[in-house]
Amino acid sequence: MSERLLRPKEVCQRLGISYSTLSRWVREGRIKAIRTAGGKYRIPESEVRRIIEGVPAGEVRAVVYARVSSSDQKSDLERQVQYLTQYCSAKGYRVVDVLTDIASGLKADRRGLLKLFEYVVNKQVDVVVVAYRDRLTRFGFEYLEHFFRQYGVRIEVIYGDEPKDAHRELVEDLIEIATSFAGKLYGLRSHKKKKFLEEFKKLLEEVEKGGGESS
Repeated sequence: MSERLLRPKEVCQRLGISYSTLSRWVREGRIKAIRTAGGKYRIPESEVRRIIEGVPAGEVRAVVYARVSSSDQKSDLERQVQYLTQYCSAKGYRVVDVLTDIASGLKADRRGLLKLFEYVVNKQVDVVVVAYRDRLTRFGFEYLEHFFRQYGVRIEVIYGDEPKDAHRELVEDLIEIATSFAGKLYGLRSHKKKKFLEEFKKLLEEVEKGGGESS
């Protein structure tokens, strides 16, 4: 979804300024403008909103997002938040909000994640800062990154992928996926479903014990 570009006349009306003032702001870099093929300039609507909201030019607005899968990991959640906010401070970012979730990375209806989407589509954030890619989503990170980019928002991942020894949550997510597929294949209360899940869990236990080595 491309951003709407406004004509100078509409921008002047919204901001209550004259055309000469707008031209001066463009020359001084106070407001961003885009030149058309015909040599005229247009103003991104987000720039008008930024000025109305009083956001200084060049300021980077950040939203910190942290997630753990269970309530017994709250200490890890707090560590994520602390490090990410310190990171933003060191980078000179203004933290708009700190969002957290205690839920699986497979779930799309997380409260914090939905709030993050609101910030993005309303163009109230410039960068989303997370510790690991998997904190935002277990699968499909590239799709989420592309979606955010359509609104001029980038995702800044501090550590990249999770460390290899952090497999507990991945195992839980794999079991959740297997449970969902087994329910669709065999029915929610089917004996075959129960047997399938038992065998699947045994397989995961063998992989964990063997360190992932093939027999």
